[in-house]
Amino acid sequence: MKRLLPLLLLPVLLGSCAQESLTGDTYSRSDAGRTQNVRTGTITSIRYVKIEGGTTGGTIAGGVIGGVLGNQIGSGRGRDVATVAGAGAGAVAGSHIGQEVQSRQGIEMQIRLDGGGSISVVQEVNPRESFAEGDRVRALDGGGRTRVTH
Repeated sequence: MKRLLPLLLLPVLLGSCAQESLTGDTYSRSDAGRTQNVRTGTITSIRYVKIEGGTTGGTIAGGVIGGVLGNQIGSGRGRDVATVAGAGAGAVAGSHIGQEVQSRQGIEMQIRLDGGGSISVVQEVNPRESFAEGDRVRALDGGGRTRVTH
């Protein structure tokens, strides 16, 4: 079983690393071909923010690894306590590591719409597209998500 554990954890670890892109120019397969509402406006303010990563994959992987390592300590009742403590400590550590690894730099843009009103949109910073206050932009709404692009 101990030799199979790394193979069993592989899908969890790989799945926790896979994230959808949050940039304005990346679309999922299911987004392609869908109608979007387009609103135009001017960026009135920009603020850089941190988009936090998920913790589920790291928590699960850390808990399993911690439990296996804790199970290597002691015998009898002491081994049981070490297994539970290892699993708990591993889950906490895995959660923190997963959140840091999956965090991304984001940009919050306040946009004054040409038709009146304003919106605020947060998306991942895209090295292929930069924004500045005063830029004319398009806000694309569709599928429960808003993207900002030039």
